[in-house]
Amino acid sequence: MTHQLSNRISNRKQWAEQIAFWTFRILSFFVVSILIVILGFLIFNGIKAISWDFLTKMPEDGMTKGGIFPAIVGTLCLVLGSILFAFPIGVLSAVYIHEYTKDGWLKKILQQMTNNLAGIPSIVFGLFGMALFVNKLNFGDSILAGSLTLGLMVLPVIIRTTEEALKAVNDTFRHASIALGASKWETTSRVVLPIAFPNIITGMILSIGRVSGETAPILFTVAAYFLPQLPHSIFDQVMALPYHLYVIITSGTNIEESRPIAYGTALVLIVIVLIINLMANALRKFFGKKVKMT
Repeated sequence: MTHQLSNRISNRKQWAEQIAFWTFRILSFFVVSILIVILGFLIFNGIKAISWDFLTKMPEDGMTKGGIFPAIVGTLCLVLGSILFAFPIGVLSAVYIHEYTKDGWLKKILQQMTNNLAGIPSIVFGLFGMALFVNKLNFGDSILAGSLTLGLMVLPVIIRTTEEALKAVNDTFRHASIALGASKWETTSRVVLPIAFPNIITGMILSIGRVSGETAPILFTVAAYFLPQLPHSIFDQVMALPYHLYVIITSGTNIEESRPIAYGTALVLIVIVLIINLMANALRKFFGKKVKMT
């Protein structure tokens, strides 16, 4: 009797495990299929507009003709500028919170404020950037103002992912380094950060994905409606692919003519994000191999 009861319980557990497994598998395939449908839709509609002239020429006739080269350059400038600002500040902030701040009310406040900052809508960051960088600091509508605004927006993402990467480092490495006579900073900079760095890059990848697709913050701080020229300094306005796409779709003029350009712009934006993410992943693997070798 006991043996039969045990078999029944075992069979129920196996059935529950199989049901859960197939549920997760179906949901995973569902998510992947949505991604494939979106990419297929953009490729099917956008590939018609892709050409060498489309990628390398200046826009013409209110962006209904010509290319999107200034928007591509502007997007890359904003991504690079925001990451150069946010990545070092975010990593150092996370190091201070995790490695130097003792468990207590201060650490809880810092972590809670970081989480709250991550939940602020992007348009609020745009308004703040306009008030501070554009007006108060007199940067004007410029690459500098837009990059700083986008950098502030992704700062909490970098801080939180860096904290998680630091938590994943075994305390044995810290204790061994200190036991050998290394200071706290030497342990952090020469032992902990190199081990955690491959996972820290994850925060940079997530930040790049968010920065490259934002429209609201750059609308108030840097984006130009029609600017068929390249920037000459960080105080110049630029066109950007997300805002370029928004203007084409909402302009209300020559919608049928501009729709292929909109799809082509969206496809180019996704390809740029994909290439940057692949480069960041390659960098993460490179540092991961160096950590394993050492």
